[in-house]
Amino acid sequence: MNYRETYQPHLYPDERGRYGAFGGKFVPESLMAALADLEAAYEEARSDDEFQSELQAQLASFVGRPTTLHQVPRFSQMVAPDIKVYLKREDLAHTGAHKINNALGQGLLAKRMGKRRIIAETGAGQHGVATATVCAMLGLECIVYMGEEDIGRQSLNVFRMKLLGAEVRAVTSGSRTLKDAINEAIRDWVTHVETTFYLIGSAVGPHPYPRIVRDFQSVIGSETREQILLKEGRLPDMVVACVGGGSNAIGMFYPFAEFPDVQLIGVEAGGSSLEPGRHAATLVAGRPGVLHGAFSYLLQNEDGQILTTHSISAGLDYPGVGPEHSYLKETGRATYVSANDACALRGLQALCQSEGIIPALEPAHALGYLLELGEQGKIPPGSLIVLNLSGRGDKDMLTVAKALHVTLEE
Repeated sequence: MNYRETYQPHLYPDERGRYGAFGGKFVPESLMAALADLEAAYEEARSDDEFQSELQAQLASFVGRPTTLHQVPRFSQMVAPDIKVYLKREDLAHTGAHKINNALGQGLLAKRMGKRRIIAETGAGQHGVATATVCAMLGLECIVYMGEEDIGRQSLNVFRMKLLGAEVRAVTSGSRTLKDAINEAIRDWVTHVETTFYLIGSAVGPHPYPRIVRDFQSVIGSETREQILLKEGRLPDMVVACVGGGSNAIGMFYPFAEFPDVQLIGVEAGGSSLEPGRHAATLVAGRPGVLHGAFSYLLQNEDGQILTTHSISAGLDYPGVGPEHSYLKETGRATYVSANDACALRGLQALCQSEGIIPALEPAHALGYLLELGEQGKIPPGSLIVLNLSGRGDKDMLTVAKALHVTLEE
C-alpha cells in the first residue's frame, strides 16, 4: 500500500485525527464521548493562558527544563572524525526521562477536567514513575498497569511507583509486556470512563492522544532548535532518536520537520534478529493495521494477528508505533532503521566510557546505530548531529549486567 504524499507538518492531524491515512479512532462506542470530551478540553487548554502558564511554571521548577544540549567530543570521535555530536539531555529531567513532560501536561489536563482517578500503562516503568510522580504532586489517585515480564526486569521502577503512592497492577495475559498493559488499561477505562482519565504514555492510541502526546513532548525539539542555533549558528544535519511507541522521537522530530535539510532518523529495536517474534522494529519490518485504537504500522502475521516482540529494552518492546511516525515514513520525511541488542549494549558502554554518561537502553540503540553508521563511512565530514538521550540508565543496570555476564555482589 502506498500513502506517499508531500509532508505538511502543520496540517496534521486533520479534523478526523488522521496523519494522511494513519491515525483515527478505532474504539468501542462507549469511549467515543470520552474522546470527544478530551479533545474539547485539550483545545480549550491550549488557548487558556492560565493553563499554559501553570504548565510552563511546572516544567521549569518541577521538571527542571530546559534540559541541556551537551556536546560529546570523545564519543563524536568514536563515531567519525571531524563531526560533532550533541546529546539532548532528557536524562536530566525529573524522574530521569522525557516521560515527565507528557505526564505533567496530561495530569494538569485531567485536573482541569475534574478527573481524580488516573490510569496509565508502562513498559520500562519510566512513564509509570512519571505518572505516579505527577499524581503525587497533584493529589490524584494513580493506577499503573504493567506486564509481568516488565515488572521482573524493571523492579526498581516498580518500587519507585509504589513509594510514590501508585497502585501497580501486574498484567499476566499475552506476552506480559507493554502491549498487554495497554489492553488492560483500555478495559479499565471502558469500565470507569465517567471518573477516570487514561494518561497514555506514548504517541499512540486513538485521536486525540497522538497529537496531545506529541504537543507536550515537542518541548524537546523546540528547546533543541533554539539551543543548537545558539551554539552552532545553524540547524543540525541529522537528528536521531530511538523509537518504540515514538513519543521521545516525535517530540524531537516535530519542530524540525518543516526543515527539509535536517535528516530525521528513528532507530527501532532490532532485538536478537529481524526474524518474526525476535525484534520490535515495527516500521522496518511491519505493515499497516489497527491496534489500540489507531491505524498505523504493526508487527502482524498474514492473518493479522499481532506478533510477539523482543528487545533488551522494555521501553521499545512494543508491536506498534504512533501514527505520525507511520506518516513520516510513508511521506519519506523520516528514515527508520533498526539496531539489535548487541548494538545497543555497545552504544551504552561507549557513552559510559567516553563521556561519563550512563544512558538508558532505549537511546543506547540510537547511540549504537551512530557508531555503526560511522564505521560504514556514511557520515560526511563536518556533520552536525543531535541525538535525543531520552533517559538515564539506572533502571537498566540489572539487565545490562546480566547481558554482559556480570555477577553483582549482594
